[in-house]
Amino acid sequence: MLTIEKKPLKVGKYVSTEHVDSVIRTYKQERWVHNTERLGKEDSLSVWYTIEELEEFMTTAKQHGADGIKFYFAAYPEDYTERPGFAGRQTLVLVATKAKELETGVANKDIYIQNGKETQILAYNTGNICPPFCKPKPKPGADDWGIIGATLVDRGDKGLAVI
Repeated sequence: MLTIEKKPLKVGKYVSTEHVDSVIRTYKQERWVHNTERLGKEDSLSVWYTIEELEEFMTTAKQHGADGIKFYFAAYPEDYTERPGFAGRQTLVLVATKAKELETGVANKDIYIQNGKETQILAYNTGNICPPFCKPKPKPGADDWGIIGATLVDRGDKGLAVI
């Protein structure tokens, strides 16, 4: 009997502080400033989850045959009442996926599961978005290890902003 070992596909990699700073700066200058202007309030810059809840989601996803997680860029509707501070702001939705080989290549298909009588997508959302739910700003002279991505943004006639 021939046994074929399937190696896991690794598409990401660890990156440097400089890389993170560069892509965050680019995002702020190219996307965030325009989103903020359109919304009339600061759009979110990040979404935070605990390690425990991410591990729980991954465990549940694996139990349902997932071999990956897709991160969808998304936005809450303007009339989002569950958490009013989230209304209109960006978020990430995590969706469990399973690779499926097609004639045209590999597709990462979203996983749906039975939830009682309903079929539901296996997904996770509603982490803490920043803004509006950011850590308090440090006092002058205090050690602030969360400064990565600080960017000076020219907002035209509205002046400069440090974000």
